[in-house]
Amino acid sequence: MTKEIYMVIGSYGSYNECNEKALGSKPICLNDYTDWEDILAELKKQGSELKGIDEELFIQDVENIPTDSLDWQYTSPQKLFETLYESGVLDDEYKYEIFEAFCEVETFDVWEKRVSQYGSNWDTGIYLWKDYDWYDLGYEFMHEGRDIPDWLDTYIDYKRYGKEFSYDGFHEYANGIIEIS
Repeated sequence: MTKEIYMVIGSYGSYNECNEKALGSKPICLNDYTDWEDILAELKKQGSELKGIDEELFIQDVENIPTDSLDWQYTSPQKLFETLYESGVLDDEYKYEIFEAFCEVETFDVWEKRVSQYGSNWDTGIYLWKDYDWYDLGYEFMHEGRDIPDWLDTYIDYKRYGKEFSYDGFHEYANGIIEIS
């Protein structure tokens, strides 16, 4: 099962009025929805007046998306949901893992453009080398198809060799190396 992504949706009307809905909705699990209209129905159930004071929505909080990769103030909650849904991130654990790593080394906007361009195939050409560091990557690539004698092995700087791939679309992230081609 993929990680659940939660969003708290507020409205500028309620926020500016400082009324009881100023803190936004209860957290909404985006994984539970397939259509934006269903999320709007949930907001109405929670008391939002979508044809009145609560017409202009914004993201007040989000959970399980790397938040450093985006300025949430300028992101439409509907666009965020629809992009996540179209990408497959909400129901595919591996796509979520790639998404999380991608947003750690790139911006959300770059990821969003990939989804816009490729749809659910946005992750084509992106590979995770989980639990690898630059040394492991260098070792893997140096030994791939080569028989390196033990005596020579001690002279090879695998970390430096692996780090050379950072110029070719490889990036270090929290859980390993991600290759974006």
